[in-house]
Amino acid sequence: MTKERLYLFDTTLRDGAQTTGVAFKLEDKRRICKVLDDLGLDYIEGGYPGANATDTELFASKPDFANATFTAFGMTKRAGRSLENDVGFQALLQSEADAICIVAKSWDYHVRVALGITNDENLESIAQSISAIVASGREAMLDCEHFFDGYKGNRDYAVAVARTAYEAGARWVVLCDTNGGTLPHEIHDIVTDVVTVVPGTHLGIHTHNDTENAVANSLMAVRAGCRQIQGTLNGLGERCGNANLTSIIPTLLLKSEFAEHFETGVTPARLRTLTHASRVLDEILNRSPYKHAPYVGESAFATKAGIHASAILKEPETYEHVAPESVGNTRRLLISDQGGRSNILAELDRLGIAISKDDPRIGNLLEEVKEREAKGYTYESAEASFELLARRALGEVPKYFTVDSFRVMVERRHNAVGDLVTVSEATVKVFINGDREPLWSVAEGNGPVNALDGALRKDLGRYQKYIEGVELVDYKVRILTGGTEAITRVLVESHDTTTGARWITVGVSPNIIDASFEALLDSINFKLMKDSAPAEHVKVVSRY
Repeated sequence: MTKERLYLFDTTLRDGAQTTGVAFKLEDKRRICKVLDDLGLDYIEGGYPGANATDTELFASKPDFANATFTAFGMTKRAGRSLENDVGFQALLQSEADAICIVAKSWDYHVRVALGITNDENLESIAQSISAIVASGREAMLDCEHFFDGYKGNRDYAVAVARTAYEAGARWVVLCDTNGGTLPHEIHDIVTDVVTVVPGTHLGIHTHNDTENAVANSLMAVRAGCRQIQGTLNGLGERCGNANLTSIIPTLLLKSEFAEHFETGVTPARLRTLTHASRVLDEILNRSPYKHAPYVGESAFATKAGIHASAILKEPETYEHVAPESVGNTRRLLISDQGGRSNILAELDRLGIAISKDDPRIGNLLEEVKEREAKGYTYESAEASFELLARRALGEVPKYFTVDSFRVMVERRHNAVGDLVTVSEATVKVFINGDREPLWSVAEGNGPVNALDGALRKDLGRYQKYIEGVELVDYKVRILTGGTEAITRVLVESHDTTTGARWITVGVSPNIIDASFEALLDSINFKLMKDSAPAEHVKVVSRY
């Protein structure tokens, strides 16, 4: 039986940016784009070119996507203004987007009150805007804002908005539950009606989660005929969030009602990266992953010791609704480490480290990872630290240098012109392996971590040429436990300006400076390892 194609449209970089406390930097957006493209999504909406400097720069060049269509978001041209004289609309046409999704009012009440124009003028703006996008060679889409409220208020006009966009050449007409108040049975009934006017192969669904029904509403819309689903990774979005693609995608692929009839661009192999993608986003946002999230949460396949734990080893398929490894997650049982071992092997394979699954060093590495995670380390985003840890366990990383000691001072004083300033100064004593005399480096910085980073990279002797282009570009701190003995986890992102490579390392300690320094050390060692820097061995006693 031939399966129908469903298309997945991600709006994390626009809708997700509406989340309280979320602000994506340009490099954040580019990194998230890479994660989403690797996952196999069909459309990635990058933002609104012309609306802010970040989005404008993002759309100044086209990402090198392997799977996704790079999509810009914007508005229809303004009524009473020509296409050529509408600055906002022209910014869309001048962007490097392959597709453009514009939003329009589909509730006649909003057309009258918010826009202050006639219903016909709104339809004319929609038709002209869609036609202009098609004429530019781009794929055109229309988000019908507040469609379901508009349908309830004036069915004929809401449907006319959808029909107008379709007849003007829109590839997709997306029905939006903008305030998140529509219930699943209403979604089903309304979409069933709309597909009599606009073919389901051209209909999309966009839902918000204000009644905790965004995922259910999206799936119900598919059952009723929609063939494009819009949503965000981890359900980010304003108010209560958008439809959570992290839940929708595995449901489409793993639940027979959908899997038997539909296919998406997310293959089973790509689906196994879903948990990783979810947690990368959380680390970018510097927030703890939601442990109880369906499919990808740390507790999604966790079972305490007892009758379930003992039985799940024999018949896991009867206790778990899907296999945890199918979404890149792991089974967590107090009496079993099989899921963890599989994850270690899969990660080593991804890193290109060839090793037998029966090699005893795998078990040793697994135990070390578990011990470190119990102390607060995390390797979901800090892949550079994990690779160092793994290659060290396999004896593949030489000792390049040893830090004998470091010291940081922070002083607040009046400078020469009488301004009150805070100055940080760091001193680092390093032994380069093979040398018997230490190197001392001193640097000032904008804060103690910046000063330490400067001192560490100021003089590494024969290794200096390898790290000339390395710079610290991001620094995130999370307090893992409270009280006077709080454990601090630090993630450091480094960038090599000569190659463009980026990597993230992690450090954990009760002392924030100590945790930061550990992450900085991993960063430098990772760069030296990747560049195959030569090393000589000398014994130098140090805790580092």
